[in-house]
Amino acid sequence: MIVSLIVAMDLQGGIGRDGGIPWHLSTDLKRFKRLTMGHYLVMGRKTHVSIGRALPGRINIVLSRAANYQPQGCLVAASLDGALALAQDAGAEEVFVIGGGQVYSQALKLADRIYLTRVHTIANCDTFFPDLDAAAWRVVEEQALSAGEEDEYPSTYQVLQRTGT
Repeated sequence: MIVSLIVAMDLQGGIGRDGGIPWHLSTDLKRFKRLTMGHYLVMGRKTHVSIGRALPGRINIVLSRAANYQPQGCLVAASLDGALALAQDAGAEEVFVIGGGQVYSQALKLADRIYLTRVHTIANCDTFFPDLDAAAWRVVEEQALSAGEEDEYPSTYQVLQRTGT
């Protein structure tokens, strides 16, 4: 099973502010939906709360150690390993880790691929993606996008593949 992280970050590695996403990029949201549709999604409880619901067309797994936490339409796992085991046991070919910061920190060492949107701004974030070891990843796809009607800032989509180092 391929473990993929999917994330948008600003020029300083920021991914969130005040429990939400600090930019509006409609094109990126459409890309996120297209890439993740039909797959398992793994997210922390705070990320799930910020989204406000289970994302339709995907199997949502929320990480929480609280035994009584049962968000509607979601599976719950007490750990990242437990969530990945649920997806693997179900025969998932690829699972997407969608945040937040603590979950990305745990998942980065297990990841095979990163779908990264680099947002060309500094958004004064309070949540950050962990530092990437450039030697451990290579860019296999890249596409630049301009700001426009649907996108508040210019951005660059990248797909990074682990190099094996």
